[in-house]
Amino acid sequence: METAPIAGLQPLTKRERLREMVADALRAAVISGEMKPGAVYSAPTLGTMFGISATPVREAMLDLVREGMVEALPNKGYRVRVVPDEELDDVTHVRLLLEPPTVRDIVPAVPAGDFPRLRELADAIVEAVRDDDLVAYIHADRIFHLELLGYAGNKQLSAIVSELRSRTRLLGLTPLLESGRLESSAHEHHELLDLIEARDAAGAEALMVRHIGHVRGKWARGTADDAPPGPAAGKDGSP
Repeated sequence: METAPIAGLQPLTKRERLREMVADALRAAVISGEMKPGAVYSAPTLGTMFGISATPVREAMLDLVREGMVEALPNKGYRVRVVPDEELDDVTHVRLLLEPPTVRDIVPAVPAGDFPRLRELADAIVEAVRDDDLVAYIHADRIFHLELLGYAGNKQLSAIVSELRSRTRLLGLTPLLESGRLESSAHEHHELLDLIEARDAAGAEALMVRHIGHVRGKWARGTADDAPPGPAAGKDGSP
C-alpha cells in the first residue's frame, strides 16, 4: 500500500497554519507527480515524513478530496485520483460553453483603471513559471481568470467555473514546465488583457477558446496539441 518516501515532503516545525501548509505541500507533490496517480498514501506515514501527527495530514487530505485531487479509501488511506479522459472532455466542454462567451461579454465592462491590477495578476502567473512553482502557477492562474469572470457579476457562474477549474489539475504541467512550453501559455494572459484593453471582444473570446484547449492539449497530454478533442470539439476538430 505504501510507496517510497516523497522527496518534496520535508519535516514541518511551524504550528501556525499547519493544515494549510500541509495541504500546499501535498498539492505540490500531486501536481509534480511525486505522489503517483493510483497510489495509496496513509496519513500516519505522510505525517512521519512531515514530522507531525497524522491529524493535520488527514485534515489537509480532506481539502484535496474536495478539490478532486485524491479520494478517500476507508481504513486504507488516500489515493491520488486518476481523472478519466471522458471526464476531462466533459469538463473542457462545459468550460468552453461558459468562459469564452463570458469573457467576450465583459470586454466593455472592464474599467481602464483596473488594467494595472490585472497586469499584476498576469505577472504573477509568469513569475510562478519562471520560479518553477506549479502550485503558485495554478493558484495565480485561478485568481486571474476568476477575477475576469467577476466582471460579469454572476456569482453562480464564478462558483461553477471555480469548481470546474479545480478538477482540471493535470499532471501534464510538469513536462511542459521542464520543456519551457508552459511559459508561452502563461504569457497568453497578457495577450488576453491586450485584447480586452483594445476592446476586441471577438479576439478575446477566440483566445479563451484556445487557452482552455490547453486543458485537453498541452496540459492533459504534455504535448503541443491545443485543440480540445472529444465532446469539446466539433466533427471538423474545431471547438
